[in-house]
Amino acid sequence: MTAEILNGLADAADRYDVLLCDVWGVIHNGRESFPDACAALARWRRERGPVVLISNSPRPAADVVHQLDSLGVPRESWTAFVTSGDATRVLLAARAPGPAWRIGPERDAPLYDGLGLEFSDLETAAFIACTGPNDDEVETPEDYRAALTLAAARGLDMICANPDLVVQRGDRLIYCGGALAAFYETLGGKAIMAGKPHAPIYDLALDAARRALSDPMDRKRVLAIGDAMATDITGARGQGLDVLFIADGIHRAEVLDRDGGLNDAALSTLLGEDGLAMTALVWQPLSPNRN
Repeated sequence: MTAEILNGLADAADRYDVLLCDVWGVIHNGRESFPDACAALARWRRERGPVVLISNSPRPAADVVHQLDSLGVPRESWTAFVTSGDATRVLLAARAPGPAWRIGPERDAPLYDGLGLEFSDLETAAFIACTGPNDDEVETPEDYRAALTLAAARGLDMICANPDLVVQRGDRLIYCGGALAAFYETLGGKAIMAGKPHAPIYDLALDAARRALSDPMDRKRVLAIGDAMATDITGARGQGLDVLFIADGIHRAEVLDRDGGLNDAALSTLLGEDGLAMTALVWQPLSPNRN
C-alpha cells in the first residue's frame, strides 16, 4: 500500500473530472454539515466537473435531499445524488408483494412507496426487509438475536437497504443495517445488498456522472471519496476507481494521534487490510466542525 497525503481537493484537480462522494461522515455527521468539505465540493463542481453524492442511506435520494438542506449542505456542492435505497428498490420490487417482515424506523418508509409490497409478522413473512435497527439510539444487533435466529432457521433472505455497519451521529457511532446483516450471516442467514460496496449503487452513480458530462466519461478520471473502509474504500476499489480516504472520519480513532496528526503506521495497516494492495489518496481536513 502506498498513500499520498493531500492538503485538499485542489491537489488532485488536474487528475480527475468526476467525484463520487460519500455523505454521512464526509460532508455531515447527522447533526451538522462540515462547511469546509461542502465548500471544497462546490468549488470542484464550479471549476472541474460533476459531484455525485453516493450514500448508503436506505431511503430514496429524493427523500433525503431535505435532510441535506436542513443540515446546511448547499445544493451547489453536488450535481446528482444516489442512495442505497434507490438501488435496493429494484431488489424489493422483484420480490413484491412479499410479504416482508420489516425491520427499521418509520422514517425509512419512503423506501417502500409504490412497490406493492405487503408486510407481515416474522412467522408468515417470505423475506426480511431491513433498513437498520428500529431504534438506533439504543438497540444493538444482539437485541435481534432471537428473531433473527428464527428467521435463519426458516431460510429467509434479508434484503438490507443500508450496508453500513456504523455511522457517526454527532460524536457517537450508531449501528446501521449492515451490522444487522452481518450478525444475521453469523446466525446462518443470507443477506443481500445493493449499496456500497456492491456494484448496483456504483452503476447508478456512474450513469448520473455520464449524464452530467459533455464528453465521454473516463473511469480513470473518476475519484471516489469516503471514510469507511468496508464500504466506501472497498467498493470503489472493486470498481477500479481511485479513492480519497477521509482520515478524520469513522476511523479517526485508529489513524489520528491525540493532536490530530496522522499515525503513518496505523494508516498503512488500515489501508492494507483485506489484501486491497491499493494506492490511496488521503485527505485530512482538520475542522472543529468534525469533532
